[in-house]
Amino acid sequence: MSVDAADIRIRRAEAGEEDTLAAIGAATFLEAFTFDIKGPALVAHCRAQHNADVYRGYLEASDPRYACWLAEYAPTGAPIGYAVACPPDLPQETDENDIELKRIYVFSRFHGTGAGKELNRLVDAHGQRLNCPRIYLGTYEENHRAVAFYKREGYVQVGTRQFQVGAEVYDDIVMAKPL
Repeated sequence: MSVDAADIRIRRAEAGEEDTLAAIGAATFLEAFTFDIKGPALVAHCRAQHNADVYRGYLEASDPRYACWLAEYAPTGAPIGYAVACPPDLPQETDENDIELKRIYVFSRFHGTGAGKELNRLVDAHGQRLNCPRIYLGTYEENHRAVAFYKREGYVQVGTRQFQVGAEVYDDIVMAKPL
């Protein structure tokens, strides 16, 4: 089945949609890291980091830098991707008004539809509306497809961090771009 941009709808997530965000968050994380992270640690990470309470916190936060978006397959309304913006939580020194692209994932079946690019554009626009000077993100250094996408979107590497999943520690790169 062929899918194109006309089949994708992207909208701002609202309070009460934390279960949907948790489901798409866990599902896309599982898909993205099946080959990199051991199964029990991967499942435990999803249970801890992609549960409804985590997303409820994003949706109900008082800081306006918090925002979530859902990408949906328009004919069914099923979630196929999402993005989360928030204040930076990174080892780099950041400005008090900077923003972080905390999460952005689209099911691989929908890569090439423009969904990821549009999610990224909406996060950028959100930061620009808030007059955020920069946007940061952290990504697994071995996720070459994601790193290439971020570079095409104007990000450059500004540092590194370590990201723990279970007992394993992974090397991430931290990227940023001006808004």
